[in-house]
Amino acid sequence: MIPDAPVLQGRYVRLEPLQRHHADALVAAAAEDPPLYRWSIVPHGATEVAAYIDAAISSPVVAFASIRVADNTVIGSTRFFDIEQWAWPKGHPRHGRAAPDACEIGYTWYARSAIRTGANTEGKLLMLTHAFEVWGMLRVCFHTDMRNERSRAALARIGGQFEGVLRSHRMASDFTARDSARFSIVAAEWPTAKQRLAEMLR
Repeated sequence: MIPDAPVLQGRYVRLEPLQRHHADALVAAAAEDPPLYRWSIVPHGATEVAAYIDAAISSPVVAFASIRVADNTVIGSTRFFDIEQWAWPKGHPRHGRAAPDACEIGYTWYARSAIRTGANTEGKLLMLTHAFEVWGMLRVCFHTDMRNERSRAALARIGGQFEGVLRSHRMASDFTARDSARFSIVAAEWPTAKQRLAEMLR
């Protein structure tokens, strides 16, 4: 069960369902500084971006375009994926829920002009708030290339708990089998993580 993509409105960034009309703006965002994406698979050029959007639309994910509120400019993309609805037995309080129980947040990238502006922090705050407080999720996880020290530090800073390394887990941006560092936030940790994100945003 894949929920409908919401519009998540923040003060600095708005996350809206990724659609084909975002293509040209995503091409421009990715072109600002291609070397920035050393450890991330980011589409470049009209053909790659069109395929990227079409794949997201046709996959069991909830994908967003990230929009800078100040000037309504597309500055990147992110998504919920690996969305799970667990088979709770009859009689369990969570049986028959119309919302998912766990997911991953990833495929997140921002244009160079959005780095260190609060866009990523607020984007994570919006998504995690929706996951835990609207969908009632029990767990949200994140993976990043083990070689990406900046991303690992950022996930720890927002309250992600390091769970370990998954070896040869996914294809890396350099087309090797990457080792992934796995982080997660569970429902019991969310209030503390939410406060930390709000303080970072301030």
